[in-house]
Amino acid sequence: MTEYQGRIVLGEDTVAELADRIEGSVFAPDDAGYAGAIAGFNSRSRQRPCLVVAAAGAADVRAAVGFAAARDLPVGVMATGHQPFPAEDDFLLVTTGAMRAVEIDAERGVARVAAGALWSDVVEPAQAEGLAPLNGSSPLVGAVGFTLGGGLSPFLGRSYGWAADHVVAIEVVTPDGELRRVSPELEPELFWGLRGGRSNFGIVTELEIRLFPVTSFYGGGIYFPAENVEAVLRAFPEVVRDAPDAFTCSVALLNFPSVPEIPELLRGRFLAHVRVTHLGSDEEAEKLIAPFRAIGEGVIDTVGRHPYGAYALVHTDPADPFPYEEQGALLAELPARAVESLVESAQLAAGGLVTVLEIRHLGGALAHRPVAASPIAARDAVFTVWGATVGPPEIVDAGMAMLGGMVERLSPWSTGLAYTNFAGREDRAENVFTGDDLERLRVLKRHYDPRNLFRVNNHNVAPEQR
Repeated sequence: MTEYQGRIVLGEDTVAELADRIEGSVFAPDDAGYAGAIAGFNSRSRQRPCLVVAAAGAADVRAAVGFAAARDLPVGVMATGHQPFPAEDDFLLVTTGAMRAVEIDAERGVARVAAGALWSDVVEPAQAEGLAPLNGSSPLVGAVGFTLGGGLSPFLGRSYGWAADHVVAIEVVTPDGELRRVSPELEPELFWGLRGGRSNFGIVTELEIRLFPVTSFYGGGIYFPAENVEAVLRAFPEVVRDAPDAFTCSVALLNFPSVPEIPELLRGRFLAHVRVTHLGSDEEAEKLIAPFRAIGEGVIDTVGRHPYGAYALVHTDPADPFPYEEQGALLAELPARAVESLVESAQLAAGGLVTVLEIRHLGGALAHRPVAASPIAARDAVFTVWGATVGPPEIVDAGMAMLGGMVERLSPWSTGLAYTNFAGREDRAENVFTGDDLERLRVLKRHYDPRNLFRVNNHNVAPEQR
């Protein structure tokens, strides 16, 4: 291993030695497959690892981590690359996209999920058994990364809690190259830290997660035109104020671009997208959303009884990679003044550079703190606000400045932290963990990764306070 023009260069013999031990693929920067191997869903993210291991299984992950540890190379892991992290150079990147095996144990109500599995890989076989995971809004997001970041399900979260709290066991390769199985009984402190601390302590190769007996929901989305946006925002607190845990609701302000890929009814428009899911009766759901119905008819309305496998129609997340930045905040309350701030933001956002600004109701089971609660700072929040800007660099930069101002105006009601999976590119561990949890995570880091090898593509928990 040498340095050339400030970059780490691994010799061909060294790379070949590792490749001989890997069932998957190994890519150096000059290899034809390198660009594709480092590309994530967020095409704005930039990373330049000195080596990529596209792992085919846990043995490949062990070999890659052992290789990196012997050379004191930082290690990062990527499944889908949805969340933006700061640019990094000269590290070893392990990609897990080929590791998509899923096994459903219907008798136990548990799924075994490999590191690269998408939510679409989990939901379909689980539904065949009449069960559902605590999945996110998009079928294309990695189930493991989502869960290790806390796992906020916009469908089942208020009923059952955080996905991280329903992990049964974890298989993880730690910085010493060992494959460990951890659980509440086996290395419980590491089990605690991984369920929220993500890849700070190793690369998770498999999760066992609980499943729940849900096969349908009443819900969907209603797109309201620009003239109704203020009314929708004012109705939102009324809808969620006394809502049962079985009901989940969010409102997203959306600026749709004028491109052919967007349905004609939405193209080039500013709209409010009401997103609802209810696990109770159809009649109760309609009673709950009556304040929205009173506003008028939506441009598009997909609210109705759906099989759980149709969950993607609620949020209609994009399917193709694109360049974006995002920012999030957690709110402890939503008083009238905070609603006025959202209305002001809507007026500023209309036809502007902020692509999406969403406020989502938390609470319910998400506020519960199990005996072995994982380090999730969002339990004390009642709402999460999240926004993103999409486009070329100059558009995204200007949009993020505007979005930052919107989030800042909500700071009087903020908890001061962000939900891990909604945090921005420059957010650090201090922005997503409480002080007590962060200190406990640092103790764990000093035990398992004192050299801080696992410091790439995560909210890094340094062994010592910086």
